[in-house]
Amino acid sequence: MRPAPDSPGSSHRTRRAWLGGAIGTFGAFATLALPALAAAGNGTATRSAAGAATVALIALADDPRYAARRLERAYPGHPAGRLLDAAQLGAADSEVTLRGIGRSIQVRDVLLPDLAALPARLAQLRQERVGYWLLDLPPAAIAQAVGAAGDAALLFNLSAPQDSLRGADCAATLLHTMPSQAMLQDALAQYLAARSWRKAWVLHGPGAEDDQLLQAWNRAAARYGIRNVGVKPFKLSGDPRERDLANTRLLTSDREHDVVVVLDTDGEFARTLPYATQQPRPVVGSNGLSALAWHPQWERNGGPQVSRRFRKLAGRTMTGQDWSAWIAVRSIAAVLVEQPSKGALEQARALRGDSVYLDGAKGPRLSYRAWDGQLRQPVFLSHGDGVIGVAPVDGVLHPLEQLDTLGIDRQESRCKAAP
Repeated sequence: MRPAPDSPGSSHRTRRAWLGGAIGTFGAFATLALPALAAAGNGTATRSAAGAATVALIALADDPRYAARRLERAYPGHPAGRLLDAAQLGAADSEVTLRGIGRSIQVRDVLLPDLAALPARLAQLRQERVGYWLLDLPPAAIAQAVGAAGDAALLFNLSAPQDSLRGADCAATLLHTMPSQAMLQDALAQYLAARSWRKAWVLHGPGAEDDQLLQAWNRAAARYGIRNVGVKPFKLSGDPRERDLANTRLLTSDREHDVVVVLDTDGEFARTLPYATQQPRPVVGSNGLSALAWHPQWERNGGPQVSRRFRKLAGRTMTGQDWSAWIAVRSIAAVLVEQPSKGALEQARALRGDSVYLDGAKGPRLSYRAWDGQLRQPVFLSHGDGVIGVAPVDGVLHPLEQLDTLGIDRQESRCKAAP
């Protein structure tokens, strides 16, 4: 089949790929357009095509999460590459939906050299009236973006799981497509409780993010009846005096536990733990069995089609961060259909108002929580080769919405911002 011609209304050349196959849960044939970048991240403004909404993907070139060494190691839950391809795929997958209202989405890559360049570039985006910002940034930089945007742009947090961004540091126009730390730990605790693995031996790292993970785990464990029979710190160190802090056999010598929970945001220690414990116990958390936003081996609800399209475009497997960028662009398309001429506050209110639903290729329809802007979504319980469970697990109930058993519920929320 020949490729379709370029769209006559676009000022940029668009390459189209005609892919036959089931899309989402509907089994429909779709036409995918891969929009060209509206501009490189060098400050050059490019005039958008008529009817096109510009979406800025904002990231830092020196972000340590994308250091070559970390990408090579491919720790569970870590990104596998930049998120531009995933955002482009989201725009392509939204083309048919938007065509009916005469709109399209163009993704602009705003890759900054470092954090110092962020304020000026954010100010320029606001001056150019770019109304949608995808934030692949550390938490402190997200706070800067929220302040710079005000109510002039709708923001999506693609990759920061910190609960504080959904709590005290939330904002009316800030939405979160990446599952929070609380959601991920709730998913693990639900699975352990369902299997009656209720005595946990917890190992946690020395960093501030490890402390946040431990707090999220303690909350989830108490919520679902998991008892911490021991909590020990670990540390990777070249100091001979600290050698025992990384000795997996010494750290897991206790006999009175059902499962080892490892909380390691870096990932290096957690990789050494499965099959290296003193007692024959399963390992969960940052390695072994992990809670993930996406897994390329998810084989239901249109998941294989999404993963295959992404692999064809990006040349690698899709991760949770990629899925997060993809669904963020799908969210923009959905709210453009619902409220095409409204501003950021009105569109945030629509997305958080249980009136806009999304097909995330995970099964149930997805929506954003009114109280903190977090996207409700199932979480996969996964190992390296596949998905062995999905949370919320069967039997976990909620008076209104089962997906709200994952993460911070309305009555717990510390978020005071509402659109």
